[in-house]
Amino acid sequence: MSPEARTREYRERPSRYGGGAVLWSSAGGGSPGLVLPDGCMDLIWHEAAGALYVAGPDARARPTGAAVPGTGWAGVRFAPGAAPALFRVPAHRLRDLLVPLDALLPAERVRRLSGQIAGASSPAAALERVALRLGEDASAADPLCPALVEGLNRRRSVADLARRSGLGERQLHRRSLDAFGYGLGTLGRILRFQRALSLASAGSPLAEVAYEAGYADQPHFARDVRALTGLPPTALFAARSADRTGPPTRRAP
Repeated sequence: MSPEARTREYRERPSRYGGGAVLWSSAGGGSPGLVLPDGCMDLIWHEAAGALYVAGPDARARPTGAAVPGTGWAGVRFAPGAAPALFRVPAHRLRDLLVPLDALLPAERVRRLSGQIAGASSPAAALERVALRLGEDASAADPLCPALVEGLNRRRSVADLARRSGLGERQLHRRSLDAFGYGLGTLGRILRFQRALSLASAGSPLAEVAYEAGYADQPHFARDVRALTGLPPTALFAARSADRTGPPTRRAP
């Protein structure tokens, strides 16, 4: 969540689910902000509604609180490409959406899982156990995903990644839509944006952020940030600097 949902209390830690997953919780409240795209999907518990949701991969920033109002959230944020097998749905079908889990999995099972979380002393820990249980029943994630994400972070081209994977670019694009929710060009753009967020959060000047993150120049950086968030970099990072109580990237809806 960023810049941000401005929560009174936010915590996160690496999840026992593994594979780069993160367990987070938020007490909610505060002023609205933006959910920024990061290529991830989340399994989310909303305490006020007593309901489980799945947040799909975002292609652009969106306002927090736009889908489900209220406070008291917990979530497991999965690494790019890891969640579609868990929820048995191609990622592109959930792009820019927040959907109830019972729209994807049997309603009776979701009711049982929701009851286990609602009755727990720590809803976040109970949600993590639910994610682990779902993972036990899920098929394996696309094995190409980690290498593709690593390649994009190393600034390899889509053509190079297709060659390394032994797939045609069209076939790789279809696999990417299913795994990530968008093609590799868009995912690479989002990962580059996340690198810029990390650099800016560390206090680097914007010209240095643009160079180190992999933009052609500072105008390219400014255009890309505005296209993804609707804000110029100065406004985006000023808002983030003014609010250090929320999570660094996501995500209470």
